[in-house]
Amino acid sequence: MDRTALRQKIREYEDGMSIATTGYTVADAVTDWLTYGLTDVDQETIKNYTLLANSHIIPAIGARKLRDPRKQRDLTATDVDRWLADKAKILSTRTLRLLHSILNRAVTRAMARNHVMRNVVDLCKVPTGTAGRPSKSLTYEQAKALLAAAESSTLHAYVVLSLLTGARTEELRELTWEHVDLIGRPDADPPIPPAIHVWHSVRAHGDTKTKKSRRSLALPIRCVRALETQHAAQGDPRPGDYVVASRAGTPLDRHNVLRAFRAIIAVIPGMNPADWTPRELRHSFVSLLSDNGMSIEEIADLCGHSGTSITETVYRHQLRPVLLNGAVAMDRIFGPGDTPGA
Repeated sequence: MDRTALRQKIREYEDGMSIATTGYTVADAVTDWLTYGLTDVDQETIKNYTLLANSHIIPAIGARKLRDPRKQRDLTATDVDRWLADKAKILSTRTLRLLHSILNRAVTRAMARNHVMRNVVDLCKVPTGTAGRPSKSLTYEQAKALLAAAESSTLHAYVVLSLLTGARTEELRELTWEHVDLIGRPDADPPIPPAIHVWHSVRAHGDTKTKKSRRSLALPIRCVRALETQHAAQGDPRPGDYVVASRAGTPLDRHNVLRAFRAIIAVIPGMNPADWTPRELRHSFVSLLSDNGMSIEEIADLCGHSGTSITETVYRHQLRPVLLNGAVAMDRIFGPGDTPGA
């Protein structure tokens, strides 16, 4: 053993590094993190991370060792930069950030377990990827056509609730009958309308996306009717049963919802199912309210956002560019007749 290798061994010994881990690869680190490092994450997220890792990380750089004593096959920052640059040709910036995060967290975990001395992934910046799929919303006419087409679908209640209340897909898939009030308290002062209580989601531990997301939403009459029909179709379900469920009574996953949603879109003339996803129902909710003069503060509250900045950033294409409330109020105060020459 030459002096350089000997000094390396001494440094590893002093750092508490185990000589037995020199064959530990990127694939080993990622697999370990996916298996044991995601205890607070829901199963759907784990599936998504696993798919991304198996599709983009392990095939490309999985064989690289985190500690190669010969320094011939160990992972370097240059390897990561080249890998990200290559993926930037075909993936969106958002996906690139997620891939970088997965690899970074996996190597950080490996470092904490003495499989590697430093995390080179943390040295690398995420490049700009391809343009992501732009968000869009239904027009009023498209929304009406969708509601009509959904009436014969098992996803009818889901579509109506999502479009008319703006609830997130993960919130509606977790909604149970105990959190649905189809009567309200009309005799109260002030009256309490029918509502759904959005208190859970399919996220880890059943939590909503944020604390502000835990909210109760008044139901439009059309939602009440759709839910009454759904309740009857399920044959007097128990309070803990899911409102939108499979035939076995289990909650739908996002793939089930996407498949059923696109089947509805397919019967609407002029609309391509491949162009639409269920998340655009929430974008359409924002757009329709904004077009009818509702303030961004009110829309943010309905969406369960902690502030208007999120609403403006995520739904900027759906928000009305001209605020009308001031003009409407002044017309109401002064009337249209107080103009020169009138």
